[in-house]
Amino acid sequence: MSRELSDLYRSLAEDADGRTLAVPEDLRRRADRRARLRITGAALGTALLVGGLATGTGLVLAEERDPLPPPAAAPPPATVPASPTASAPPTATPAPSATRTPAATPGRTGAAPPRAPGNVPDRAFFVQAAANRTGMEPVFRDTDALPALCDARYRSDARIVQRRTRNLAYKLPQTPQGYVPDGSYAHTVTLYRPGRADDFLRELRAAVRDCPAQPGVGGGNVSTSRLRLLADDGFGDGSVLFEIRTPARDVDGNPTGGDEVRLVRAIRVGDVVTVLWEQGWEGTSSTRSQVDADSRRAVDAIEGWLR
Repeated sequence: MSRELSDLYRSLAEDADGRTLAVPEDLRRRADRRARLRITGAALGTALLVGGLATGTGLVLAEERDPLPPPAAAPPPATVPASPTASAPPTATPAPSATRTPAATPGRTGAAPPRAPGNVPDRAFFVQAAANRTGMEPVFRDTDALPALCDARYRSDARIVQRRTRNLAYKLPQTPQGYVPDGSYAHTVTLYRPGRADDFLRELRAAVRDCPAQPGVGGGNVSTSRLRLLADDGFGDGSVLFEIRTPARDVDGNPTGGDEVRLVRAIRVGDVVTVLWEQGWEGTSSTRSQVDADSRRAVDAIEGWLR
């Protein structure tokens, strides 16, 4: 063996002899410490990894909950006033409007107003209540719709489409059947051109106001009758009610001390006017409650016709 190799072995031996071998307990403690260090390092790494994931997730959710605001709108361009003589290019097509109303088409509801009736049928006249019927049938006649009121003229008459008048007698409910009637009507229904019916009511009201007295009104055989407008409402679209009061006389022409009263009511329903002129029967006077009841029936008949 060479000298260098022998010196090497001797040096190793001396070095080994100078070191003390660790006992088993020391080796076990060292191994346990290294294991604990590895576990602690792994746990710390895991914690750091979980924390990083939580932080990243929170940032993502925060972005979803609170989106970034939109960029500020650019200021509108300055509006240049159009010249009064400026016109759109001939090829420009206007954009359709979202609120544009479609044009009416035939057959659509409300596309055109209903056509006004052209004549007055029989059903425009009311039917008497059973308790008021005398057994005498109404008769259509070409007669006056109103009494003369100091020779008043009604300009609205030129706007009449058609007028029909009938005469009918009535009895009061308490009057037995077969007795003399308690009164009679000249009942007229007049159809006016659109917007002219109200003109007639105004003219009639003025005619009564301008004629407080005149001779021979109401069929009396005395010289003077007094006329007076009465308050009236609740009938149709408007009405005029007035009375003709004449001193009553007996069959021999002698004054009885009382008055013979006639009631006349004109009612407008749209472009139609119905007139009830109560004319009595052999000197009887008008009964307001009966005239009111028949006036309501007259309005119902017209509304049923125009419906």
